[in-house]
Amino acid sequence: MSDQYVIAQPAQPAVPVAGGGLFPVRRIYCVARNYAAHAREMGADPTREAPFFFTKPADAVLPVRNGEAGHFPYPPATRDVHHELELVVALGRGGHDLSAEQAAACIWGYAVGLDMTRRDLQAEAKAKGRPWDVAKAFDAAAPVSEIVPANGRVLAAGEIVLTVNGETRQRGDLGDMIWSIPEVIAFFSRYYHLQPGDLIFTGTPEGVGPVVPGDRLSGRVAGVGTLEIEVVGR
Repeated sequence: MSDQYVIAQPAQPAVPVAGGGLFPVRRIYCVARNYAAHAREMGADPTREAPFFFTKPADAVLPVRNGEAGHFPYPPATRDVHHELELVVALGRGGHDLSAEQAAACIWGYAVGLDMTRRDLQAEAKAKGRPWDVAKAFDAAAPVSEIVPANGRVLAAGEIVLTVNGETRQRGDLGDMIWSIPEVIAFFSRYYHLQPGDLIFTGTPEGVGPVVPGDRLSGRVAGVGTLEIEVVGR
């Protein structure tokens, strides 16, 4: 019996690493409402709600090298696409049911990411009690900057800012996160056996809003880097 693929093998999604090399992407996990102010602007109560999450497929990643502007194609079937700036954690180790200390040891590096969202489709899914996949898991829905090696750093504070066409839309601090980075990793490990190559989007501060073709977005996380994208037409 042949072990050869019967169709062409799909390309391995990967993100450039600062200084050279590529980080292969296995899965993309995303924490929802990890900043209290954003939770409130989305109509939730951050003092009561336990962490919850959604996922994006690995090939939703849109890698962007430092010094370049990635092209984010405005997706079909929507009239209301929103930006959500996030710190992204790249895992170099994995495990199941990890403690916070064990989770911290899994961190390989950090990047700046955007959780792009078809907000109108998300609102429709929420109203009908349906999953968010159509709103969150489309092509190029996860722009990510070059990954910076952590070298043992566990980020707990630092400014996170997004501008659109030079005007500030989102501003916060990593210290505003409801659940810390190790807590987030440990949380996911209760439900999945995490593996090297996993990316975790850690939540967005308040100020999410719509984008249209022609907009230029610049996201920055202190101690990590910047992410530049331009929204282009279909």
